[in-house]
Amino acid sequence: MSPARYLFLIPALFVLYFLRVDGVGMVGPDEPRYAAIGREMAHSGDWVTPRLWGKPWFEKSPLLYWMTGAGFRLGLGDETAPRVPIALCSIAFLGFYFWILRKLFDEQIAWFATAILAVTPGWMVYSSFGLTDLPMTAGFAGAMLLALDWLESGEGRMPLAIGVLLGIAALAKGLLPLALAAPLAWYARKRIVATLPAIGVFLLTAGPWYLLCEMRNGRVFFDEFIWKHHVLRFISPELQHVRPWWWYAPVFAGLLFPFTPAVALWFRASMWRNRRTQFLLAWVGFGFLFLSYSTNKLPGYLLPLAPAACALLGIVLAESRQAKWILAACALLLTLLPGAVAILPEALADGLSKTGWKHLHWEFAAAAAVVAVICWFLPRGFAVGVLAACMVMTVAYVKIWEYPAIDYGVTSRAQAHQMLRSGKIGCVGSNLNRARVYGLDYYLTVPVQTCQD
Repeated sequence: MSPARYLFLIPALFVLYFLRVDGVGMVGPDEPRYAAIGREMAHSGDWVTPRLWGKPWFEKSPLLYWMTGAGFRLGLGDETAPRVPIALCSIAFLGFYFWILRKLFDEQIAWFATAILAVTPGWMVYSSFGLTDLPMTAGFAGAMLLALDWLESGEGRMPLAIGVLLGIAALAKGLLPLALAAPLAWYARKRIVATLPAIGVFLLTAGPWYLLCEMRNGRVFFDEFIWKHHVLRFISPELQHVRPWWWYAPVFAGLLFPFTPAVALWFRASMWRNRRTQFLLAWVGFGFLFLSYSTNKLPGYLLPLAPAACALLGIVLAESRQAKWILAACALLLTLLPGAVAILPEALADGLSKTGWKHLHWEFAAAAAVVAVICWFLPRGFAVGVLAACMVMTVAYVKIWEYPAIDYGVTSRAQAHQMLRSGKIGCVGSNLNRARVYGLDYYLTVPVQTCQD
């Protein structure tokens, strides 16, 4: 396929990852804190110890802070400095993803998988905000896909690149990528000597920051970063993200929307006979079970499984005779989009579990049925493109029409700007949720005080 035929992807990628990148303020409790730490690094010049309002803060490793700090050093704004580096990282990974899948499989599978990954809610959301999940996933998934190629080809220099990418993943989100790489260790168990360069390069990539941070901060770094945010996060309910064991099943389905029905085709016998698809299935299966066993669960923890899952979706949609049935079912799921868009501001403000589902838009159901018929008759490549285009148009609608309501109702940006204009930075009520408080801290550049009753 000629590269010129991919030019239409440029506006789609712009809509997905750059359109109104600063259209909403800092979202949730994590993004404003991470951005504040990156800003502090840029201002202080201390790129080793993460600090939140002057105090060491060891919840995450530093890659996101470095990226955000670089954004501030380049003169980007309060929202663009944390988010633009993430969007660029996402697009760079998608380019690599297409290249490696075309090498491992073929161009059609690579196109299907990349289009699916680019528009699934999980990938889009975590590519749009300054959070640690996307950089970790890019490093980890890049290493796993190169490892699959290396297991097939035995190319001598490839372990060095694998080690670098795993090191980047460890700098993005701690030691989780090492646990998720257990399937790689199993498949490479008979080539232990050949993996030693990867191990060495991994240590050279990630080790210096861990060593420097330990030397500068002492035992508190180990207690906070390793023990609390690795061991206790896995086994203890103290961190307040406790979910039941089955919780990731609906989350995983939502992260792959609207292509979730194609997961049913993973269980064909032919998928288990092919070594490459075995590796991808082991990547998804082990990761899902490992993360489900954890006491604390958040949606972003599943993101490292998305590249393998979308590769499997691309394979089954390219090869299965049932693909037209599945693509039609995917199109019918688009009926849920208006309801999902309608509850988005409320879900972001109060959490999805506290949000009531809005009524179905039956006129949109008729439109989805038309799309399903189109996907039935179109060649599967065009059908995947139609579904991806529907997701891109939905994202454009949300960014143009829903962002103002989200910004005002969910983030603290407008309130902080009003306080700055008035010159009155007082206390805030104790009933203000922590996401709002952290957002105010970020925009006011000082921690706000809680009013005494």
